[in-house]
Amino acid sequence: MASLVLLLLLLLLSAASQTISTLSTTTTDAYPSVPLTETTECSISTNNDELIPVRREVYDGGRIIDITHRYTTEMPSFESADGIGQFLWLPKSMKNGSIANNSEMKLPAHTGTHVDAPGHVFDHYFDAGFDVDTLDLEVLNGPALLVDVPRDTNITAEVMKSLNIPRGVRRVLFRTLNTNRRLMFKKEFDTSYVGFMKDGAKWLVENTDIKLVGIDYLSVAAYDDLIPSHLVFLKGREIILVEALKLDNVQPGIYSVHCLPLRLLGAEGSPIRCVLIK
Repeated sequence: MASLVLLLLLLLLSAASQTISTLSTTTTDAYPSVPLTETTECSISTNNDELIPVRREVYDGGRIIDITHRYTTEMPSFESADGIGQFLWLPKSMKNGSIANNSEMKLPAHTGTHVDAPGHVFDHYFDAGFDVDTLDLEVLNGPALLVDVPRDTNITAEVMKSLNIPRGVRRVLFRTLNTNRRLMFKKEFDTSYVGFMKDGAKWLVENTDIKLVGIDYLSVAAYDDLIPSHLVFLKGREIILVEALKLDNVQPGIYSVHCLPLRLLGAEGSPIRCVLIK
């Protein structure tokens, strides 16, 4: 009898071992495979030289695309030749005896990929409290159209007409020559960037249903029409401007865009994390 019990226990242990092995190597509804766990990913080792973080723009096999620019000391800043410079400090460091690493940062609100609130160019809106905390998250999240703008022009009324954006489209990301010239990767601010002229902004407001306007440099408005175009867009407080999007290597088409600004009370702009989902 004892030998029979022992045999049954051995059979049960063998079956359990096979089941665990199968679950660890196959995909099921209960045990899905973990994406991006191939040998090309970073691995944790006791040797610090082998700790290599992976920085990605694309996730989930291409379904999620990060269109936010990574902050670096040499990324461009508006009307600066020197980039944003140092923006991150580590006043509390474990190397200096602190119990944890704690960074501090200082950034202009309109640096990198960011959003504009109505108080950016209307002082009475600023005083009334129309800051980034009042922006409509429904506008900042939803179906969006990515379009290529003709590469030899600013966005005028004529250009807007030529794009044939149908009524009902509420979010449009405009990819321009700025992306081809990789202006967001150059430290010195470039006044020749492509943006909206006043008549293009006016045509969009009056002839489309667009409520989110995204573009691929630090300002949605061309430098020669900087304030006039902003005034047209933000006067009605219905249109949200998202600037300095990273749109290289993204195909034109329809996506779901998701942009979330920081809840900065009293701020007329904010850094923003934006992703596209297919």
